[in-house]
Amino acid sequence: MGPAIRIEGVTKRFGSVQALDGIDLDVSEGEFFGLLGPNGAGKTTLISALAGLVRPDAGRLAVMGHDVVSDYRAARRQLGVVPQELVFDPFFTVRETLRIQSGYFGIRDNGAWIDEILANLDLTAKADTNMRQLSGGMKRRVLVAQALVHRPPVIVLDEPTAGVDVELRQGLWAFIRRLNRDGHTIVLTTHYLEEAESLCGRIAMLKQGRIVALDTTANLLRRFSGHTLRLRLADGAALPEPLKARVVGDSGNALAFSLERCEEIEDILHALRGSGCRIDDIEVGKPDLEEVFVRVMNRT
Repeated sequence: MGPAIRIEGVTKRFGSVQALDGIDLDVSEGEFFGLLGPNGAGKTTLISALAGLVRPDAGRLAVMGHDVVSDYRAARRQLGVVPQELVFDPFFTVRETLRIQSGYFGIRDNGAWIDEILANLDLTAKADTNMRQLSGGMKRRVLVAQALVHRPPVIVLDEPTAGVDVELRQGLWAFIRRLNRDGHTIVLTTHYLEEAESLCGRIAMLKQGRIVALDTTANLLRRFSGHTLRLRLADGAALPEPLKARVVGDSGNALAFSLERCEEIEDILHALRGSGCRIDDIEVGKPDLEEVFVRVMNRT
């Protein structure tokens, strides 16, 4: 199976700002891929280059084998993009907006698919409502619907759940997971790292226009994070000297220990019992992507 997206040596500068600095990346067909990074890292510039809205200074981008510059129309037809900004035409209803979007791709008589999209995004009741009358969250749903009307094999979601309520977020992800199971390639950028952790099989992290980490989500969690043992000792309990060097967080009687193996929990508890310490509370935290993200960004 070939790459759904291929990015080779892509650079882009805006004045004195190096937005993209030699990006090399392949996303396989059928992947659910995460593209993470702080504001200004280059995520949106990279997506704009994929969509043909920004021309790179150097390098090549292709979608399903079609070069986004020399074969723009074919590449764009393979791609559905949900932009970060709320861009809409104020003169049409939701259904009219989706029919017009279909027309841009030469598609007619796809009312059944439009109805299915509306139902899955909980927009059926708003189908004949003018876009100006929709809330911000509803407008964002329409942006998702617009990206899907031509059934693209590759879907790019740039912060799709920003400002969206929890109920819609869950419904949206159920729909996107189904599309992924049906073979669609999904690329997601989000600041909700728990979303990326639960959805994405592989993740690239960008900083200042460069990829600073690229691996499966599981491998990133193993390499840069770990289990954490959090304890709260009873008042007056003194931590045994051998354990002091292992503390990674200390707030009075609340202590945190970083663990490479779960077996270390018993070693710590055994040392505490041996010194007569009484534990008032205990919690074992799992590795999380937020910790990975912070460590990767701070080390580079």
